[in-house]
Amino acid sequence: MGDSSNSNVQKAEELKLRANDAFKANKFSQAVELYDQAIDLNGSNAVYWANRAFAHTKLEEYGSAVQDATKAIEIDPKYSKGYYRRGAAYLAMGKFKEALKDFQQVKRICPNDPDATRKLKECEKAVQKIRFEEAISVGDTERRSIADSFDYHIIEVEPQYTGARIDGDTITLDFVKQMLEDFKKQKCIHKRYALQIVLQARDLLRAVPSLVDVNVPNGCHFTVCGDVHGQYFDLLNIFELNGLPSEDNPYLFNGDFVDRGSFSLEVILTLFAFKCLYPTGMYLARGNHESKSMNKIYGFEGEVKSKLSDTFVELFAEVFCCLPLAHVINKKVFVVHGGLFSVDGVKLSDIKAIDRFCEPPEEGLMCEILWSDPQPQPGRGPSKRGVGLSFGGDVTKRFLEDNNLGLVVRSHEVKDEGYETMHDGKLITVFSAPNYCDQMGNKGAFIRFNAPDLKPDIVSFSAVTHPDVKPMAYANNFLRMFQ
Repeated sequence: MGDSSNSNVQKAEELKLRANDAFKANKFSQAVELYDQAIDLNGSNAVYWANRAFAHTKLEEYGSAVQDATKAIEIDPKYSKGYYRRGAAYLAMGKFKEALKDFQQVKRICPNDPDATRKLKECEKAVQKIRFEEAISVGDTERRSIADSFDYHIIEVEPQYTGARIDGDTITLDFVKQMLEDFKKQKCIHKRYALQIVLQARDLLRAVPSLVDVNVPNGCHFTVCGDVHGQYFDLLNIFELNGLPSEDNPYLFNGDFVDRGSFSLEVILTLFAFKCLYPTGMYLARGNHESKSMNKIYGFEGEVKSKLSDTFVELFAEVFCCLPLAHVINKKVFVVHGGLFSVDGVKLSDIKAIDRFCEPPEEGLMCEILWSDPQPQPGRGPSKRGVGLSFGGDVTKRFLEDNNLGLVVRSHEVKDEGYETMHDGKLITVFSAPNYCDQMGNKGAFIRFNAPDLKPDIVSFSAVTHPDVKPMAYANNFLRMFQ
């Protein structure tokens, strides 16, 4: 018995070392699998649980990271890395107050650690800032539309401005093409034109229902893209591969346009400009990162402040609340950023009836649309992200049958080939940010549907080079300390 126990301990240590190597190579899913095996052999080692928590954090599986770190703490209440990993996961979820408690515990365990002291001070500042913002915030019912207070006509364009120009109120293809070239050279367009694009996009977006029906005529095609996450040069590559958006070459970008990547402003202005140019050639859906809480942490807020101004932050937040939540293509294909629901019997009419003009709630249909993920096993389970839920193939099958649909397309998750088919072919994940955050090594993908059969034609592509601006360059300083 003793020899068997010693053998398991030794094998677990070997697996941990292999897992650590996989982690260093940015193969985080492989690292999780190896830590799984180590834990199966020796589940009483707090290090394995804390290490797996860190790998989950890299995969944005923050709920799983919290669970693992909590287990490490239960095994060894004095293991500082357990509190550190859990605090980092809470931080990534925007739960600063919970993170603060864990970093305070790290400081108690390691009172002379200068790194722990520094991070605790930064966390305390972040929590104080949030408390101040909460104290001065105005409720949704009291808030006036910031968009209504803007008039782009009265903003003067200085004579020395040499970038792309809009003549009057109409956005043209020539302007958009010039704007794309300016962005490639890391030149921003004038605030007047940025404002014009955002305000005109807002008018178009708020006029559509929360669930949009898309009609693709026979013989025509329709392209669905997943998360772009501020990777502007990869967005341009999609247009190189598949053509610029137009009424004859329509696109749906399925949420998470911004954050993480450091060219998020360029991405959103490009997508909004094409929406203005071709209202039925560019469809846009809301993702979980089109929200104030995510933008505050993951870079978009800081980028907008740096490239435009503070007032544009509030304007984008308002316009993001106008984005529809889901699309149905030819009454056959349901497209949504995250996934399905915690209850059966949800109908398309229920989704269309959602009042989406708000920041995303922490539960309910809108939350689940933005945050949920599929799981291989049947039924429903807790979310590995800590928000929304996980749902199985039986849930997908019932939803499709209840609504007389044939396929669910969603995004929200990095996939090695840029896509993954699950649930007996009834669900496809598509993700369009290759080499996500310059470290994941994944491909991107998009899906072309040809009418009338709407058979998915999936195209994978690799990342292209971009200027030397790192991902998360504008992110919350405190969060970057834990990347």
